[in-house]
Amino acid sequence: MKRKLNWRINQEIKEALIRVIGEDGKQIGLMSTAQALKIAQEKGKDLIEIAPKANPPVTKIMELGKFLYQEEKKKRKQKRETKSTEVKEVRFSPFIAEGDYNTRLNRVKEFLGEGNKVRLVVVFKGRQMKGKEFGYQLIGRIMTELDNKVVKDMEPKFLGRHLVTIISPLKGKNA
Repeated sequence: MKRKLNWRINQEIKEALIRVIGEDGKQIGLMSTAQALKIAQEKGKDLIEIAPKANPPVTKIMELGKFLYQEEKKKRKQKRETKSTEVKEVRFSPFIAEGDYNTRLNRVKEFLGEGNKVRLVVVFKGRQMKGKEFGYQLIGRIMTELDNKVVKDMEPKFLGRHLVTIISPLKGKNA
């Protein structure tokens, strides 16, 4: 299985004049490609073009396997550092018991503490639809208990039998 490389190596480099960096990271200087290839082969290393768009292109003398490993490590680190926010959902009933309410509220606080957005859903069943104002009161109670730690991304609105609102943690010095 042959992999397509993003970098040109050794004889694939067609430029006449290139800037060469040694394996230690220090700049060797400007020279012809043939001369740089000769130096790399004497050291038993590869000549890798790391900045093809530069003028003149920048190449580095090092082992190809080591270079690919370092690049993969950089990609993994970059991927790890970009945190995506998730939207977590917590469901309530309009006539929820106090213990269940506190448990769910703690769950909401936990999700907000992790930096996630939270979708609060009040689920109405059967004749509960006649008391829609209880759902709005419940969401109002949740918002007052969360105090100034959250931002309402979406005002409460009905989607079928569900009263839905989305909140996210407050960012910055007010948090």
